[in-house]
Formats: sequence, structure tokens, C-alpha cells
Amino acid sequence: MCVTCSDEAVPVTVLALGDDGLARVDNGRGVEEVSVALVDAAVGDVVLVHAKEAIARLGPAGAPAPSPVDR
Repeated sequence: MCVTCSDEAVPVTVLALGDDGLARVDNGRGVEEVSVALVDAAVGDVVLVHAKEAIARLGPAGAPAPSPVDR
């Protein structure tokens, strides 16, 4: 949860990467464009997005979630 605005980051799947640091992502309700300048994302990756900025890479879509010990 963001300490500034109290929103939560949402997981999205990267559909396409642009040369400008932006990506088209599927958020489960549709497709949107977000910045991936802060993460090393690839097509098919799941990233956490907050305020249209990817803030963490969770891994490829369909991969098991890391355990709390691994984080």
C-alpha cells in the first residue's frame, strides 16, 4: 500500500514494450499504457503498477508466486 495516497499497486501483464519506456499492459479490465522505466520487464511478465508506473517485476505470467520467505 502506498503511504502517500493509500492506494495499492495492481498486478498487470505486459503485452508489448515500446522504445520510449512505456508498455501496453492487460489490467484484467482492459488494456492501458504504463511506464516500465523503473523495472526490467519483458513481454509476458507480470508487474506491479501504481499511478501508471511499474514498480516491481513479479515474473512471467503463470509462474507461481514467491513465498513470503523469498521476498
